[in-house]
Amino acid sequence: MISIIRTDSDNLHFQELVKELDKDLAIRDGDDHAFYAQFNKTATLKYCIVAYKDNEPVGNGAMRQLADDTLEVKRMYVPPSQRGQHIASMILAELEKWAKELGFKKCVLETGHNQPEALKMYDKSGYRRIPNYGQYADVYNSVCFEKEIG
Repeated sequence: MISIIRTDSDNLHFQELVKELDKDLAIRDGDDHAFYAQFNKTATLKYCIVAYKDNEPVGNGAMRQLADDTLEVKRMYVPPSQRGQHIASMILAELEKWAKELGFKKCVLETGHNQPEALKMYDKSGYRRIPNYGQYADVYNSVCFEKEIG
């Protein structure tokens, strides 16, 4: 059974999973990794989630406020050994629920062409592709999504 907790970026399990995520992204993104890494700092994230299976951390996600009505989904990760169990979808659903409780109207996010499993999961979760926003506007590898939640 998967359990999910709401926390912040001080959570040690969240930090450990983010380190794994960054290692994975360094491989996938190659020379572009430094560009993306500058936008993925976690020190001050207030809205973080860690998923557990048998008391072991098996996934994480986070959000940060992007606009008055919008949160940006960040740092989504499930280790390869835990994939295929819909853990990422559960984390995303909990993030959306939390965002709605906080009064936000939509979630946006950025992922990349080098993350096909993420692209598939966001499509299945009701996100629609949008023009790349902010710092990702002219970045070919980036794929941006949004979903109305409230």
